[in-house]
Formats: sequence, C-alpha cells, structure tokens
Amino acid sequence: MSETLAVEARGAIKEFGQGENAVRALDNVSVGIRQGEFFTLLGPSGCGKTTLLRLIAGFESPTSGQILLHGEDITGLPPNKRPINTVFQSYALFPHLTVAENIGFGLQMLGKPKAEVTARTEEMIRLVKLESMAGRKTSQLSGGQQQRVALARALAPAPKVLLLDEPLSALDLKLRKEMQSELKRLQTETGITFIFVTHDQEEALTMSDRIGVMSGGKILQIGSPREIYAHPTNRFVADFIGETNFLTARIRDGKALLGGGVEIPLATARADGQATLAVRPEHVRVLPKGMEGTLSATVTNSVYFGTDSYLHLQLLDGTEIVARQQTDPAGARGPETGAVVGVTFPPAAVQVLED
Repeated sequence: MSETLAVEARGAIKEFGQGENAVRALDNVSVGIRQGEFFTLLGPSGCGKTTLLRLIAGFESPTSGQILLHGEDITGLPPNKRPINTVFQSYALFPHLTVAENIGFGLQMLGKPKAEVTARTEEMIRLVKLESMAGRKTSQLSGGQQQRVALARALAPAPKVLLLDEPLSALDLKLRKEMQSELKRLQTETGITFIFVTHDQEEALTMSDRIGVMSGGKILQIGSPREIYAHPTNRFVADFIGETNFLTARIRDGKALLGGGVEIPLATARADGQATLAVRPEHVRVLPKGMEGTLSATVTNSVYFGTDSYLHLQLLDGTEIVARQQTDPAGARGPETGAVVGVTFPPAAVQVLED
C-alpha cells in the first residue's frame, strides 16, 4: 500500500442552515487517506461520516476547508468531473436491464467504444463472480447478488476512489459477513482506494486497513483496527469499539493506584493525577480471593455463550466490571454467583484514557 495520499480533507467544516439555527455536521476535519487502502469512517448516526463522504464525492460543498485528490484541489469540482464513484445503501439498479447491461451502462454514458464496454463488462462480471447470471434481470437476483452488480458497475470505469455508504446494512447477518470478505477481496484485487462508511464496529475491524472513529463532527482517532481496539485514546473510542471496563484510578510514579491499595504498573509513562482506565473483558484475570495484588470482587452473574463465559463482577467500591473467560474444554464450571474472587489485569492491557 502506497504512502501517497489519494484523498485529503483539510480543515473541512460543513454547516447546514444559517445563523442561530445552523448545525455544524463537520467540525474542522483534517484527514489523509492513502492510495490503495481500505479506509473506514466509523461512528454512530449523526456523527458526520456520511457528510464527509458526500464532500469527497462532490454532492455537498464544504462551508470552509478543502478536499484534495492526489494533491489537486477538487473542492469546487462537480461530481461528474471527479474520478470517484459511490455505492449507496440503495443499489439503484435498473430492474428492466440485465446484469451485463447494468454494469456496462456507465461506460456507455461515458461514450466508450462498444468493444471496450463489452470487454470491461465481462471483466467486471468475472471479478464479482456472476458469470452464470450475466443475462439475468437484476430484479431476479438476491440482495447479495444485486450488491455485487452495483459494485461491478461502480468499478467498471476504474475510478481512482470508490466511496461506499453503508452498502451492507440491508443484508442479513450471514450474507453481510460473506460480503465483508468479498469487499476486501475486490479492494485488494483492484488496488482502488476504498472509503467505507459504517456504524458497525465488526465491519470496520474486519475489512479496514485503517479506521477513523468519528463523533460530533470530529475524527477522534485514526489507526489500524488493532491500534483502535487495543489502544483507544479516549473514552468514546474505547466504549464504541468492543466491550470495555472503565475504572477510576490515581496515577503516581508510573503506577495506577486502585481501591484497596492495589497498584498496577503502567506500560507507558503517564502524568500523575486522576485518570480513567480501560480494560477489555478478555484481559480481566479472575483468581482465588485474597491473593496478593488482586482486587476483591463478588460475582453477580455468569452468562454462558458456548465458547466463552462472561462473569459480571462488582468491586468493593461498587464498580461493575465484566470478565470474559474461555470455556474449559474439560467442562469445569467457573465461579458461581455470589462467590468472592480476586481480580487483576496485565499492565500491558491497561489503557489510560484522555479526558
């Protein structure tokens, strides 16, 4: 993957309305998306991710700021002049046309020679593995097959960037998981920069090279899926991505001081003072009660999920945390509800969050 930036937003602000009624959908967003990467904008509804996508596509103009494509300012360029295509939640296929006719339609509108349209259409049909359905009307296809047609149609003109606005949201769970793998395969095989918008953390973690987590019109953190999950920088990111336990602690001399006099060494240096710690459930260690260096906790509930069990625990100060434990293959049961246990965390698993 190239370090060259395919798309860049510089200080992008987007406001809808005027005066006191103005709503700021994007608040001074700056981000660089690399050539050939699968970049995901992740966040809850109303966070600004689709607005940023529309600025890149040219469907909206920023109130201020710039949008660049390979270093060229395209802020004022209309959508049809940008080498960018978009796949929406609604695939907008022509039901009276065949798969091949749908895929080739955009190329025909661009005035491409008939032989080129035919060759490129056949190439795209092979890419999305719909050879046996090339002559079938799109109204006769399943949801997943229709999505493949929409992707093939968007990829046919060989855009420099493909924008995807929650294209999997209408599919059922099993098909959605299959299409996650398909999307990543298509992006890898074509080498085209994909910018994907979703509120689904699993989609983001599964497919992305990098993720930009958004909230309130801002990008709060950018990183690889592993970085975002293992090293969230603030409480929103830690809470939005996966399940997280939060604990209040005092940082002193490179250690986190918890209730009951328990000290946990920190993997990285932090300034002294009050702090919020984040620990993933799978990193919570449950030990026999009374062991040195553990927090005393009471099991309030145990939930069996087959491969895992979730222990719901309450610390002495009332803080509730969850421990995720892999099921014992020998069938041994974990602590029962009401049992008192000891709890501790590996230093590398403890993240100190920003305010």
